Amino acid sequence: MSGHMDYEINKELGECYLFMGELDKAEEYYKKAVGSNGIHPDPYLGLATVAVQRGDLNDALAMYEKAHKIEPTDKSLSGIALIRMENGEKENAFSMFIEAIKMNPENMVALFSLIRLGHELERVADIIPPLRDYLEIDPGKHEVRYSLAGCYVCLEQKAEAREHLEKILEMDPDFDAAKEMLETLQP
Repeated sequence: MSGHMDYEINKELGECYLFMGELDKAEEYYKKAVGSNGIHPDPYLGLATVAVQRGDLNDALAMYEKAHKIEPTDKSLSGIALIRMENGEKENAFSMFIEAIKMNPENMVALFSLIRLGHELERVADIIPPLRDYLEIDPGKHEVRYSLAGCYVCLEQKAEAREHLEKILEMDPDFDAAKEMLETLQP
């Protein structure tokens, strides 16, 4: 029993120090958490975050992969994908973000990374389904709807773009970016 309690406390302390930006302390407690009970992915995800904040992407990748071996989650997938994206492995990152979204449609890191990669890789059509799925869960997330409208504009599907922009402005008349995009679509 005590092993699990130690694990929980160390993990909590790790998260607390990470939140306060004290990376050395965070690392120390995450490592203790790994030592007290090495079958959870969370401390490795924590150590990965510490490494990312230090700019040590190789170490971060190793930690994400350890977490992923213990238990594949959308967090470990999108973590690995982020680093691959930074390293220029864009196609590979794209498919990992899609996998992460399948596990958790509300993973915003994966969603916004997909939007960015979709435009860079000219795979805009492939990012429409995940954006639409997200909006079914959270229809009021205007940034996502605005991105979806942008995708439709890229694909010359102006009626669909207009429909989504009008929906945003119904809910939020002050969303200026949506107003501007709508004006460019006027015949």
